Amino acid sequence: MMQRAWRPTQAEFDAFAQISGDDNPIHVDPAFSATSAFGRTVSHGMLIYAKLWAMLCEAYPARAHTSQEMMFPNPAFAGETLILTLAEEDGGITMTAARRSDGAVCFTGRAVLAEGAA
Repeated sequence: MMQRAWRPTQAEFDAFAQISGDDNPIHVDPAFSATSAFGRTVSHGMLIYAKLWAMLCEAYPARAHTSQEMMFPNPAFAGETLILTLAEEDGGITMTAARRSDGAVCFTGRAVLAEGAA
């Protein structure tokens, strides 16, 4: 198992929006987001996935990716620490991101990697 803490920032949300083109105000506009059900900006789900993917590539270098499943059951917020976890399970790698403050899972997924080097 591999774990890492990450505290996302609004600057990361803004940079990811610029790079990805996903500039939905829920991610990048604090004034707009304050009026939403969340009350503040929320992370792009794919930004969380990108952080987990980097960990996966570090833990399993040169392994080809064969499939991926993911869900985003709860929001992740700027300034609120997430615990990112990779664990081998049933022939694949489970990936989770949970808020440290309350344990709410913000990302859950599973990757399957090819055997051997890519």
